[in-house]
Amino acid sequence: METFLKILAAAVQGGASDIHLKINSPIIFRINRRLVVVEGPQPAEDWMNSVVEQIVPKHAKRILEEAHECDFSYYAPGIGRFRTNLFQQRGQFALAMRYVKTNVPSFEELGLLPVLKQIAETPRGIVLLAGTTGCGKSTTLAAMIEHINANSRKHIITLEDPIEFVFEDNQSVVEQREIGLDTLSFEEGLKHVLRQDPDIIMIGEMRDAVSLQAAMSAAETGHLVLSTLHTTNASLSVTRILDFFKPDERDQIRRQIAATLQAVICQRMVPTVDGSMTPAQEIMINTGTVRKLIEENRLEKLAAAIETGSEEGMVNFNQHLFELVKAGRVSQKEALAKATNAQALEMNFQGIFLTEGKRILG
Repeated sequence: METFLKILAAAVQGGASDIHLKINSPIIFRINRRLVVVEGPQPAEDWMNSVVEQIVPKHAKRILEEAHECDFSYYAPGIGRFRTNLFQQRGQFALAMRYVKTNVPSFEELGLLPVLKQIAETPRGIVLLAGTTGCGKSTTLAAMIEHINANSRKHIITLEDPIEFVFEDNQSVVEQREIGLDTLSFEEGLKHVLRQDPDIIMIGEMRDAVSLQAAMSAAETGHLVLSTLHTTNASLSVTRILDFFKPDERDQIRRQIAATLQAVICQRMVPTVDGSMTPAQEIMINTGTVRKLIEENRLEKLAAAIETGSEEGMVNFNQHLFELVKAGRVSQKEALAKATNAQALEMNFQGIFLTEGKRILG
């Protein structure tokens, strides 16, 4: 274990976000989104098996035996906490570990848009953090929870697989439940959560119709539900939610979404001019216009509503990327690479702004 702990410590000290260990292969760190080969001995099978035996918690060992893979959180004293996925490839164990920073970063440290504080203070409804894997959804979600914890007296219950950031009670009371350890499944945890007197429920990820139904039921009874969703932009999130349900259920679900959704925040990580990373964000708020579009199944017009909704706190990726370039934080090249419509953004850099959204909504 001494060598294993040294690997983890080196990763943290080197600024790595992820660690990859595979038998008879070089150790790999991901630093600033790039894979870096680490010089040193390659993990042997006996060594890897010994590490697995010592780091996998009891509840995850049962899952590993049945499914040949499992997720869990591993804490190394004096080093940090790691979100861990253990899996098999070619019949041998492999580890993918993500370093979770102990202190929850503030909105300012993360470079989040100020409107997120207002969204976090929403008393009820559903707020979704959307984006692809590795775009910082969990960190932004944690910052929102910590903002609530520091400023409001609320009872917050989280359902996570596994627990990443650990919250200490501040103004709020925070109880964190890990799937497999504290509850059998998301479905079981969600079945009982409303009996635990929560004000705010954080669901680690919207995975299926069951979690969506539970979230909408909680929102309808006056709770705030925070969760994450895998989509590429905010306007597609409603379509993604509907995909969880059977075709004959979607009209009813769409009306429930229109009534309970508060906001969708979508992120893309962008390299900055100083070599770090910052999130570009797209924000859709459930204004009267957005609600009406969802109710009437005119989902193709949601992007236009976001583009024209700046006065109500909305912003699309192109608009935020333009502001990041204008502020000198991101280069035009990187912004264009992350833009939803690179041609339109390039025209913006030339001083040409065409507001297509008003015509579409018209």
